[in-house]
Amino acid sequence: MIKIISVGFIKEKYLKEALAEYKKRISKYTNLEIIEIKDEGLVEEKKAIELEASKIEKHISDKDYIITLEIEGKEYSSPEFAEKIRNILIENSNITFIIGGSYGLSDSIKNKSNLHLSFSKLTFPHQLFRVILLEQIYRAYKINNNESYHK
Repeated sequence: MIKIISVGFIKEKYLKEALAEYKKRISKYTNLEIIEIKDEGLVEEKKAIELEASKIEKHISDKDYIITLEIEGKEYSSPEFAEKIRNILIENSNITFIIGGSYGLSDSIKNKSNLHLSFSKLTFPHQLFRVILLEQIYRAYKINNNESYHK
């Protein structure tokens, strides 16, 4: 099972449609759950990060292999990412991806992470990044099942 915990809600119709499409595609391979956490917004940065962390922690299980999305994380090519996912799933039935809010993730969440992952040194809007993450998860399943998918 893949679980995505993301701070913030998707408002734009075109992003909701893209997410729905990738959720449908991924459902062929695994169960997918997306959990949206309220962004604490304009409160003081440290307070927002800690409030968001406490909400995120409620959705984390001891059984989860946790992957946090961080600019400072390790970067993979798509084939490397697919191999990483395949290897994780050999020993873990649940992978939980965590996308932080506008201030990032708390150290308490980062310390729970089994893998600190970065897709780029670029900063992406969180709503768009969720689509990018789902696309890469879908691509990983296609690669791991030796199915064709555009390069």
